[in-house]
Amino acid sequence: MTEDKTALRNAATIILSRAGASGPQVLMGQRGSKAAFMPNKFVFPGGAVDPGDAEVPLARPLPEACARRVAAHASEAPHSGDLARALAAAAIRELWEETGLPMGVPGAWPGTPAPDWQDFAATGLCPSAEGLTYVFRAITPRGRPRRFDARFFLADAGSVAGDAEDFSRASDELSHLQWIDLAEARHLDLPFITEVVLAEVSEAIRRGRVVGPVPFFDNSGPESLFRRIE
Repeated sequence: MTEDKTALRNAATIILSRAGASGPQVLMGQRGSKAAFMPNKFVFPGGAVDPGDAEVPLARPLPEACARRVAAHASEAPHSGDLARALAAAAIRELWEETGLPMGVPGAWPGTPAPDWQDFAATGLCPSAEGLTYVFRAITPRGRPRRFDARFFLADAGSVAGDAEDFSRASDELSHLQWIDLAEARHLDLPFITEVVLAEVSEAIRRGRVVGPVPFFDNSGPESLFRRIE
C-alpha cells in the first residue's frame, strides 16, 4: 500500500535554548536542498511521530499543564494511544537523531528498545520530558507536499545530558547545526511559521519561560484560523 505523503501527520519540534554572552541563543540547522519539505530553510530539530513513540517509557513525563494543553482539540488530528507522551517522545527522538543531543536521565529501559531508540538507549539514558514546555501548534495549510500537525516545545539546554555543543552523533538530516543568538536568528532563511514561533519564544524567554495560552495556527479545515489553547 502506497503511503499518502499529503496525509496530515502529528509532529513535534524542540526549540532548545540557552543563555549566550550577548543574550538568549537557540539551536537551529539547515534542511537539505533536495528535501521535499522546506528545502534549504533553517529550522529547529523536529519531525513526524513514529508509530512506536506512544509506547516509549519516559523516565519523567511531560508537565501536567503541557499535557493538558496538548490533549486539547486532539480530535482534530488523527492519533492513537497517549498523544502527549507520543509527541514528547517524538520531540526527544528527533532532537537525538538530528543533533546527537540526548535529553534524558540515567536509567535502564524496561524491555528491548524499538529500533529507532536503540542508539539512544545505548547511552544509558531514558528519555525525560520534564524539561519541555508546550509553546505553539501549527497545522500545515492544505495543498502542500507534506502536511503536519506540529507541536513546538521549548526546552533549556540544561535538559541535555552532556555537552550541548557536541553534534558528533548527529545524522545528516540537518547541516550547519549552530547555536545562534535569538536576535540574529530572524536573519536566516526561515519558513514563515518558524519566524512566528521565534517571536513567541522570545516573549516566553523574556517572561522567564512562563507560557500563557498556546497560539494555534489551525489549517485543519477550509479556512485558516488562529486560536489560543487555554
